[in-house]
Amino acid sequence: MDSGLPPPPPPVVPSNVVPEMELVKKSTRPPMARPGNGSKGQKIPLLTNHFRVNFNNANGHFFHYSVAITYEDGRPVEAKGIGRRILDKVQETYQTDLGSKYFAYDGEKTLFTVGALPSNKLDFSVVLEDTPSGRNNTGNASPNETNDGDRKRSRRPNQSKKFMVEISYAAKIPMHAIASALQGKETENLQDAIRVLDIILRQSAARQGCLLVRQSFFHNDTANFVAIGGGVVGVRGFHSSFRTTQGGLSLNIDTSTTMVVQPGPVVDFLLSNLNVKDPHSIDWNKARRVLKNLRVKVAPSNREYKISGLSEERCKDQRFIRNVKNEKGEVEEIETTVYEYFTVCRNIPLRYSGDVPCINVGKPKRPTYIPMEHCELVTLQRYTKSLSNLQRASLVEKSRQKPTERMTSLTNGLKKSNYNADLVLRESGVSIGSNFTQVEGRVLPAPKLKVGNGEDFLPRNGRWNFNNKKLVEPVTVTRWAVVNFSARCDTNRLIPDLIRCGKMKGINVEPPFPVVLQEESRFRGAPPNIRVDKMFEQIQSQLPGKPKFLLCILAERKNSLVYGPWKKKNLAELGIVTQCIAPTPRINDQYITNVLLKINAKLGGLNSLLAMERSPAMPLVTQVPTIIVGMDVSHGSPGMSDILSVAAVVSSRQWPLISKYKACVRTQSRKVEMIDNLFKLVPDGKGSDKDEGIFRELLIDFYSSSGKRKPDHIIIFRDGVSESQFNQVLNIELDQMMQACKFLDSNWDPKFTVIIAQKNHHIKFFQAGCPDNVPPGTIIDNKICHPRNNDFYLCAHAGMIGTTRPTHYHVLFDQIKFSTDDLQELVHSLSYVYQRSTTAISVVAPICYAHLAAAQMGTVMKFEDMSLSETSSSHGGITTPGAVPVPPMPTLNPEVASSMFFC
Repeated sequence: MDSGLPPPPPPVVPSNVVPEMELVKKSTRPPMARPGNGSKGQKIPLLTNHFRVNFNNANGHFFHYSVAITYEDGRPVEAKGIGRRILDKVQETYQTDLGSKYFAYDGEKTLFTVGALPSNKLDFSVVLEDTPSGRNNTGNASPNETNDGDRKRSRRPNQSKKFMVEISYAAKIPMHAIASALQGKETENLQDAIRVLDIILRQSAARQGCLLVRQSFFHNDTANFVAIGGGVVGVRGFHSSFRTTQGGLSLNIDTSTTMVVQPGPVVDFLLSNLNVKDPHSIDWNKARRVLKNLRVKVAPSNREYKISGLSEERCKDQRFIRNVKNEKGEVEEIETTVYEYFTVCRNIPLRYSGDVPCINVGKPKRPTYIPMEHCELVTLQRYTKSLSNLQRASLVEKSRQKPTERMTSLTNGLKKSNYNADLVLRESGVSIGSNFTQVEGRVLPAPKLKVGNGEDFLPRNGRWNFNNKKLVEPVTVTRWAVVNFSARCDTNRLIPDLIRCGKMKGINVEPPFPVVLQEESRFRGAPPNIRVDKMFEQIQSQLPGKPKFLLCILAERKNSLVYGPWKKKNLAELGIVTQCIAPTPRINDQYITNVLLKINAKLGGLNSLLAMERSPAMPLVTQVPTIIVGMDVSHGSPGMSDILSVAAVVSSRQWPLISKYKACVRTQSRKVEMIDNLFKLVPDGKGSDKDEGIFRELLIDFYSSSGKRKPDHIIIFRDGVSESQFNQVLNIELDQMMQACKFLDSNWDPKFTVIIAQKNHHIKFFQAGCPDNVPPGTIIDNKICHPRNNDFYLCAHAGMIGTTRPTHYHVLFDQIKFSTDDLQELVHSLSYVYQRSTTAISVVAPICYAHLAAAQMGTVMKFEDMSLSETSSSHGGITTPGAVPVPPMPTLNPEVASSMFFC
């Protein structure tokens, strides 16, 4: 255990007494079945974006075939995208040989038919005219040459290509699996059958020229394009997926947005993406990286090529050798520049390309150079790099839709897709309805809150405020100081406002140390860690001792480079509570109050709590020692694959409270979703093992903060996992937590409940004829929920902007045996204990806290610079044979380790 933490509960049972694999009897736990629907709350009729699927071919089969496509010489075709063109040509040319069957092709190596093809193995050859591939493109200038010597080279990429296609039988899938799904039953072949239906829809979208992104598709329609800056365009499209529900099989359709590169002239994109005013200011090394592998259309031929790079020299200086015939008809090699070739030989004027590099669409060793102004970026090319904060904010703002707008978009999208005209779908006997599914919701009443002076308070419309009210457990802010990292801020006004507003809320904010520590101007351009170190040199020299709290003023709100090193210095090294702000020029009392809510929580106070925490309202939680756990793993955003994954687990403390939490954060291998340090045995140096896992640390904190009680009930909320990972949560993570309990006390047998929360889905709810979002507290556990498993949708918050996205909760395991109403009420209530705000939030607070803790400590890890030798031996470091070592998370100082530092 780390020094400074409370002593452990009853003695640890060494692993040589209870071997690790025998601590908990291993078993495969399936997700639990639904015990029944809830009944509490006021009923409300709703519509949802599910569309009924009808089916009339229960006795048929989908036949699965493998597809192999090669060039004429037997080499496999690896270019993406061309497979659909080739298979469309097969469908068109060999309809009789295919037995008049239509097929659904996934674009790669699989196709499906309704019923069998005439033979288990079929071979076809097809010819595609003018294949847009750079595979044989070995010319040394433009592909548009016109003189005799160049025409031979230019013909190669433009000629027809012959492809060989082999279709081989692989398996068959009974279609009665779909019929069973329509009756609310799941069978062994259901997921395979649904996959076929999804592939049919994807093929239908591909034939309409859509960009396909997983189960979403995007039409080339400029009406759906919105520029978000930096040469990036947001495109609105549609997500579609078949889902099994209590009401049968349905198609879930929702609007979806992806990012694409701004189509049009390459130079316009570069100016916007690199934020420069003219081509001469472009950083061509950056441009080379940005453009690589993008596709361009070349004028005047309108052929498409993939960019392989840029020329090393300017167009005026880039030389190449071309073959021309002399007067005697003999072929001669002549060296010329790309610029001269176009302007003199081709008589094509160039406005600005002479002074910038050429686009290379050939191979590195056999380049094909084209002047930049002849190249336009093709539309619907995905932009996969990480977005800036401004771009992300712009995308969110421009992709919002009010409920009525979204319903109109979905209705129009379904009509435009015209699924019921698809020949393969018709052959399969599937048709899709055009009406939103009607469901019954219930609006749960808001839980009663307690604020200061023992006053009860009932939120209205998912919101409340502290006007004329005090916090339930205010703290005293003492021995504190203000530091300013070069931000413009009137501290002469800020400090008195903090003291005044604090007094109104019951917080005693004592006057800070009289000096405001301003960053010296000479350090503003220094590396972030140096800036932080210099600030602490000021703190040590100008303050009469270590402060208990620091208010830090930053110049940037979202992307301050100082933030990570500042948090590390305070939380890991010195144990000082800190609150960072980036105030706007006009600071009002509401802003000050929001800051005070965070400060009060971080220093150990409580802003409000549920009335049930001080009453016997929910005996399974308030009358039996209960710990509530939130778990999340944070990964690097798209385009940042080198960022470590950070696992955070938070747990309630000071039972019977369920409003105060402690966090434990660890690094783990990149992109790994399962938390691998919940139970971790390491040698103790005395011939036995000790557990250094996350869960032990949290259990001991609960024990020491809850009157030396071990929790008999453990309620786990897990975020960020898909349905395919539910079994891993149940059979890996839950096992680790059970092992951690047994390792602490072999006679201890707490009861567990495991609940998954999902926000990354496409289910929406609407009130018919009403432009507003569904009211806060709306819960749905019927008709569109899983046919067997225990799940429900909850809109706990008041959706003020756009269309409310409900949280989808899955109850995977419940040894505590909650009634359906009690469990749903607990989940709803936990959306009201988030100390940072005065609104109900969209997902339970423990998950939000885990997300905050992972994100905050993730910024700390960005600035870690540890050697591999330190990593492999340090606490929390992970090394496996052949793997890159994972640097450990800095250990929190004991003075802040149990605080809500993440709040």
